[in-house]
Amino acid sequence: MRLVLLGAPGSGKGTQAARLKEHLQVPHISTGDLLRAEVAAGSKLGLEAKEIMASGNLVSDEILLGMLEDRFSRDDTKGGFILDGYPRNLAQAAALDRLLQRIGQPMDYAVQLEVPTEMLVERIAGRAKAEGRADDSPESVRTRLKVYNDQTAPVVDFYRQHGQLTVVDGVGSLDEVFTRIVEALQPAKEVG
Repeated sequence: MRLVLLGAPGSGKGTQAARLKEHLQVPHISTGDLLRAEVAAGSKLGLEAKEIMASGNLVSDEILLGMLEDRFSRDDTKGGFILDGYPRNLAQAAALDRLLQRIGQPMDYAVQLEVPTEMLVERIAGRAKAEGRADDSPESVRTRLKVYNDQTAPVVDFYRQHGQLTVVDGVGSLDEVFTRIVEALQPAKEVG
């Protein structure tokens, strides 16, 4: 099964991806982790990315797609994967779709974890306090969430138009949310 996890910061994507990885027996691919690994390995794309990041710029979609294509070519992705942190905008969603079609591994599902904004602010503020981070004030979190929503709304629509979107309530215990995701991914599930 190939799926993309979508959700605002604090929605629980990383936590649920780790659980889904075990349940589905497919790798969890985080573009942030992938980028750090490529830089650490000193690969051609990693060196390009390192130079770009050192100058304070964002790594291009072209470099990220190259890293993803390389990652998708490894044996452990033959049975599928969970993609987390990408795509973040409509151009990335379209480019990812073209890449996956080209390599014969089309996306099965996009799962959007839906959590109310005020709960996200509370979760992130709590996490920031626990980790001793001062940069996650409620105001900065709300700004980040607005940017996320503005950029990601078209991605959600992209997957909805392709008939691949599944929206899951991200409020509740870790087990409750995990069960909702697993149930939503059942292919024989009747849509009412």
